[in-house]
Amino acid sequence: MRVTVDGDVVELGDEGATVLSAVRAAGADLPTLCHDDRLAPVGSCRACLVRLDGRVVAACVTPAVDGAQVRVEEEGLGRLRHDAVEVIVSALPPYALEGDGELARVCRALGIGPESAPGGADRGTDHTHPFVQLDRDLCIACGRCVRMCAEVQGTFALTLVGRGSETVVAPGTGGPWAESDCVACGGCVDSCPTGALTEPGLPVGTHLAALTRTRTTCGYCGVGCALDVLTRDGEVAAVRPAHDGPVNCGHACVKGRFAHGFLRSPERLTQPLLRGRSGLEPVSWDVALDHIARGLRAAVTEAGPDAVAAISSARATNEENYLIQKFMRVAIGTNNVDNCSRLCHSPSAAGLTAAFGLSGGTDCLEDVEQADCLLVVGANPVEAHPVVGARLLQQVLRGARLVVADPRAVGLACHADVHLRPRPGTNVALFNGLAHVLLAEGLIDEEFLRLRAGGLPELAALLDDYPPDQVAAISGVPPEDLVAAARLYGQAQRPAIVYGLGVTEHLHGTDGVRTLANLAILRGAVGTDRGFGVNPLRGQNNVQGASDMGALPDLLPGYGKVSDPAVRGRAERIWGTPLPGHDGLRIPQMFAAAREGALRALWIIGEDVCATDPDANRVVEALDACPLVISQELFLSETARHADVILPAASWLEKDGTFVNFDRRFQRVRPALDPPDQARTDFAIVHAIAAAYGADLGCATPAEALAECGQVAPAFAGISHRRLDREGAIPWPCPDPDRPGQAKLHLDRFATPDGLARLAARPYLPPGESPDDDYPLILITGRRWAHYNSGNMTRRSGTIELDPSDRLDIHPSDAAHHTVRDGDAVLVESRHGQATFAACITEQIPPGQLFCTFHFPTGRTNALTSSHADTVTSCPEYKVTAVRLRGIQDRS
Repeated sequence: MRVTVDGDVVELGDEGATVLSAVRAAGADLPTLCHDDRLAPVGSCRACLVRLDGRVVAACVTPAVDGAQVRVEEEGLGRLRHDAVEVIVSALPPYALEGDGELARVCRALGIGPESAPGGADRGTDHTHPFVQLDRDLCIACGRCVRMCAEVQGTFALTLVGRGSETVVAPGTGGPWAESDCVACGGCVDSCPTGALTEPGLPVGTHLAALTRTRTTCGYCGVGCALDVLTRDGEVAAVRPAHDGPVNCGHACVKGRFAHGFLRSPERLTQPLLRGRSGLEPVSWDVALDHIARGLRAAVTEAGPDAVAAISSARATNEENYLIQKFMRVAIGTNNVDNCSRLCHSPSAAGLTAAFGLSGGTDCLEDVEQADCLLVVGANPVEAHPVVGARLLQQVLRGARLVVADPRAVGLACHADVHLRPRPGTNVALFNGLAHVLLAEGLIDEEFLRLRAGGLPELAALLDDYPPDQVAAISGVPPEDLVAAARLYGQAQRPAIVYGLGVTEHLHGTDGVRTLANLAILRGAVGTDRGFGVNPLRGQNNVQGASDMGALPDLLPGYGKVSDPAVRGRAERIWGTPLPGHDGLRIPQMFAAAREGALRALWIIGEDVCATDPDANRVVEALDACPLVISQELFLSETARHADVILPAASWLEKDGTFVNFDRRFQRVRPALDPPDQARTDFAIVHAIAAAYGADLGCATPAEALAECGQVAPAFAGISHRRLDREGAIPWPCPDPDRPGQAKLHLDRFATPDGLARLAARPYLPPGESPDDDYPLILITGRRWAHYNSGNMTRRSGTIELDPSDRLDIHPSDAAHHTVRDGDAVLVESRHGQATFAACITEQIPPGQLFCTFHFPTGRTNALTSSHADTVTSCPEYKVTAVRLRGIQDRS
């Protein structure tokens, strides 16, 4: 399409392009006070008036047509735009034109001065929210914030109230902002052109050009949002989502956007601590490192290399994880290294590898957004991965069908065409039931199954035992709902599966992943243009990367088995030393070995295992039994309190390196600040421990570490810091520096030995625990939107004002049975421990089930959870714990 703008011809490839697009393509500028490129145009401010083929039109809402003649600088048009903006400004106070906000810049460009803003109506402010402040006198009722909340975030928390010049934005609930449905994504602040909505660190009039801007990748969940960190005088002034962020596209959640207050917490660890006779005492780095080196040597000398173990960090960079596992294998001589993917997505790695040959999700988020049917299983992305949750919700609002399988009615479930609510622990039966319907009704891709898959006869024989009625008896899902869900997925042209920890954190979590993958294989919806595969939502910021880098007891960087002589030989040639050929200890095995006296030194990096690992009382026993426990942390966590040496670490905002997000994208991490006082990056700490131990790991910089990793693991050979600085994000596998990475996997063949996807005939087996007379309720654990993991960072940020304490979700019928009222203190007991919570009575949880998080250490949630674990990977069964209620507080 060709459009002429003031005599210049521009080419527009997008059929949906507007006149505004053409004007911008021509290099011209127009004010757009009601327009945001992320939102549907409305054309209400009339500030972007141009002449199109003789007619005066608003450029933002007028479609461009081939051959159109557009005039921007024609005489009289500038005056029309000036007058339109001046009318808007006339109701504002003079300070609306201060600073470098959008309205102020537009007014300066049009020659509109403060005299055009004679005053305000004194409509008041709302500063009740910790992150969003409202000055009603600056509101021009453009509606951008309302549309941002609806069209991008999908929360629908805002509205416009009042009439005429009195129209202003307000929370839809009608009360103070802090009591509204706002989830503090900050999108309304970003979109506001006048400064009516601001954040406390950036009041109206702040000149952003005076702040230092650093592009980095968020260090909270595994979505991988690109963020611009604005700093001033060595502190974070604000964090803005990058509009060109490859995953978040200018959006963020409350954690990435606002939860950086922990950086200034007086509780930050800033110097090493060593346990002495009177407890933990400050020492120099030299003293701490010498103590660690002597302890490691003693452990190896007295009991051998396998007496030492390390729990690497899903919060650390790829380069740090690479260096940690290299130290353990090269310097210590053991494969005893693991990371927290053991506790969340190790069944994903095992299940996806068995089904498809690679451990990552099969498709990128952009592809998933094209799906016409989403099957979201065991995940609550609206709270745990808010940017992904918002993008999936927008796809549903655009017409995609939605099936949600989750016991709780939260997040996307309220928008679902079908909501399946299986009993916890019955996933395999549910997925087999869906597969039964697909086969029975011919909703399968026979050509794909014939040419690109194996295992169909065995699966078909098994599925005879899983008709809808039988599955209903096991799972509690009504047969008609099961059939309806299967038909929606089976009849879709481009279905996609997105799943979370509700699939993996079970006694048979790997079977859950395999049987879920069966659905995509039966439909031919993986490795083709007929669907968008199977995609796990990763929990922590770099849980994918920690495993990619080889921080696993049985796998080297790039997922080569340590028992494979060829794989091991390549690493030995690069590292220059023989490597152990037997698997190391998994995290649960490390704790067991410590309790038995076999493990003499345990190095824990960035994990609060006393809060996050199951059967927490037994974890504490393990730490207390181990002669040397090293904790590398930001704060004095519960785990650190049981350590012998504590090393102060840098946060993600103080590091250089890369993360890998949930859809396999490498992205750069850059330091916006220096670590406080004596704190060091994990990269520097590993090097320091290695030097004290007498080992030289090479890899002097993070860039060198990633380059060396590419030699050990060919799948990463094409990825470098320099290339990432240039391109922004690169998915693996990417073996060639001159070719793009593979965003969509398995297009030519699957990475299995025979190149075929493997269907899995897995029968339903019961969970490790079931309700009985002594423990009649089932506890499920998970996350809430304002916090992250053990809460060490978010509880020390402003998000604590939004969600100050944990609570136990209870269905009204169970609350009545146990005489519990909303807010009562309740004691929850399991066979493994007890914990206290405040009751929250809600129908979001089904009868017979309870829900709580592990964000608050005072609750001691994981004292309740069991040591039952996935039979393949040792992933804990967090989602099924039999409990009872005791000690009800009587407030009458």
